Amino acid sequence: MSQTSLMPFGMNLTNDAGLASYIRAVNAAPVLTAVEERKLANRFRKHGDLDAARQLVLTNLRHVVRVARGFNGYGLPQADLIQEGNIGLMKAVKHYDPKHKVRLVSFAVHWIRAEIFDFVLRNWRIVKVATTKAQRKLFFNLRKSRTHTGWMNQGEVDALAVKLDVSTANVKEMEARLTNPDVPFDAHDDTDDEQFRASPAGYLQDMRYNPERIVMQGDSEAARDQNLDAALARLDTRSRNIVRRRWLDEDKPTLHDLAREYKVSAERIRQIEKKALTEMKRVIEPDSLGA
Repeated sequence: MSQTSLMPFGMNLTNDAGLASYIRAVNAAPVLTAVEERKLANRFRKHGDLDAARQLVLTNLRHVVRVARGFNGYGLPQADLIQEGNIGLMKAVKHYDPKHKVRLVSFAVHWIRAEIFDFVLRNWRIVKVATTKAQRKLFFNLRKSRTHTGWMNQGEVDALAVKLDVSTANVKEMEARLTNPDVPFDAHDDTDDEQFRASPAGYLQDMRYNPERIVMQGDSEAARDQNLDAALARLDTRSRNIVRRRWLDEDKPTLHDLAREYKVSAERIRQIEKKALTEMKRVIEPDSLGA
């Protein structure tokens, strides 16, 4: 079965109108009963009847459309997702064994999803790098407009820039993203040392567990705790209690809660809190208030 055999309606899926017509057509296709499906599957499996296989594919294309819609969030063209899913459906028909008494759609969903997943993984990172809507549009138009897999010459770049109404620099940048393979973060286990050092894992350092940094971080946290304790100790009992409960306790009271407790107004609590925080800052960051 070839991919072109999946386009029995003679429709062009590269535009919205063609895609909409295709979806209407596949949804209008007849639904096979379990008996009809089993007979067709046996004809294909036992006798290699390609017409039976074609009928199995055509009557299940609607399910490909439904699965493909679940991948719309990746920003890839729905027509491409559908066509990749169609390939998965063909593979499912090829491997489907009706003796297991499972409907084809239940068996095929795995193959459809797997094919679309593979397509997304090959293409989504390139799209994700193109963050703006204009760049995403350029990426897909560039992919459709390229006439060969190699690099474009300057004439082709200029012509495509005019056609897509963008600069030649944008075309070259997106062509580089489209053409260059992604560099894996880590080398495979069977690569040699030279290949490993060429991968990001070979030269990017993970500083989270650097001993010097861990010690410095611990010293910094200890010094901060000491300064905080010293600043709190400079406050009177009421101010210290208000600051602790408003800023350090997990269950923080409101200004009105403390106002009722101390039998003063909420504004008075706010003033006490503000004055206490200023005093604490004077102890913790003396240089910041000396200017």
